[in-house]
Amino acid sequence: MEIREGGADDAPVLLAMLDAAVEWLASRGRTGQWGDTPWSTDPARAARVRDIAGNDDIRIALVDGKPAGAMALSSGPPRYVEPVDEPEVYVTLLVTDRACAGRGVGSALLRTAREEALRRGAALLRVDCYAGDDGRLVEYYTGNGFVRDRTFSVDGWPGQLLTRRL
Repeated sequence: MEIREGGADDAPVLLAMLDAAVEWLASRGRTGQWGDTPWSTDPARAARVRDIAGNDDIRIALVDGKPAGAMALSSGPPRYVEPVDEPEVYVTLLVTDRACAGRGVGSALLRTAREEALRRGAALLRVDCYAGDDGRLVEYYTGNGFVRDRTFSVDGWPGQLLTRRL
């Protein structure tokens, strides 16, 4: 596996992965996280992804030369999470290709986030995720070294903020 830096030109890659993730989740009746509509067909979501790709630090994981996962990093949280009074790196997006499930793509990207935070001199790495359904996504992050911080809700969407001290 290789992890490369990305940028605004990777917005279509991010959208394709998000669309595939929505399709996979919806096929299992798990529409609470991202709904059942492809992100690429929702103008607001597509614009959000283009904004993330253009403004955040993008990392693309490649398996056999093909995109297998993507992550976006920022120096601060999204609008719905309170900022902190210390340097941090915030994972604003993490998505993997289901075809590469079980190959450690997401964990490799999170290790890259940790390395980037240390490189920037930040002692805090944060992420938020969907906290509904069976809680498997929250458990995924705790299994990758994050600790539950607090729950929150955005227009009825249940979220979990997680932190990792470095």
